[in-house]
Amino acid sequence: MKRLFALLTVSLILTTALSAIAETRIRMASTTSTQNSGLFDFLLPVFEKTTGIKIDVVAVGTGASIEIGERGDADVVFVHAKEQELKAVEEGFFVNRQDVMYNDFVVIGPAADPAKIKGMRSAADALKAIAVSGSSFVSRGDKSGTNTKELSLWKKAGIEPAGQKWYLEVGQGMEKTQRVADEKKAYTLTDRGTWLATKDKDKLDMVIVLEGDSNLFNQYGVMAVNPEKHKHVKFKEAMQFVDWIISNKGQAAVAAFKDKNGNSFFIPNAK
Repeated sequence: MKRLFALLTVSLILTTALSAIAETRIRMASTTSTQNSGLFDFLLPVFEKTTGIKIDVVAVGTGASIEIGERGDADVVFVHAKEQELKAVEEGFFVNRQDVMYNDFVVIGPAADPAKIKGMRSAADALKAIAVSGSSFVSRGDKSGTNTKELSLWKKAGIEPAGQKWYLEVGQGMEKTQRVADEKKAYTLTDRGTWLATKDKDKLDMVIVLEGDSNLFNQYGVMAVNPEKHKHVKFKEAMQFVDWIISNKGQAAVAAFKDKNGNSFFIPNAK
């Protein structure tokens, strides 16, 4: 009996080990907004069930995600700074970039709105009002897609915020940046997905003070690391994810991801 038990134990260990070896995993570099919003917790189990491929996500800013892909330390990249993405494709680091979905950026701040920007239609004008009033503004300062958008808006407003006493760069992801802004009763730029997912959970005493400017459009894209640059990447599996997320089933999964009030975090728009 002991011998039989020992054999069964060894058999179970070997079966588990072989299963682990056979398991296919790929690495995705993506933004903190896709992670903080809960999108991947919703999407990736669906993809895994469909394909058997597990995805390990490294959630950093868009700039860092692209750098990770350029080094060959990821198989696929899912980010939101289209100009940077297209430049990286042109330079040969990535292939098959596709639009996936969009949402928008919003400016959030204290309900008291010391800069009096609520009701404004222009994000650049709103940032200018924040600067003129000397109201505190917290920036991610991490070369992320959100940070890139924010800096473009300051440029449009004709203001250089770096070094100003009212401007704080924290070098953090979106959720942590929101928390800092909340603590300091400051303004910040965030993506709607992260805001919807975290405002109640983090008990933020903030409100949306500006939204709706077309300049706040926030496009997300996916692209595979070029196997000609890095022979070791799992290109076939990466393309399975790219093809799935832009397929009818993948797009339907994106559309189905909503908050408890039925608000969409992202709008699918793959072509």
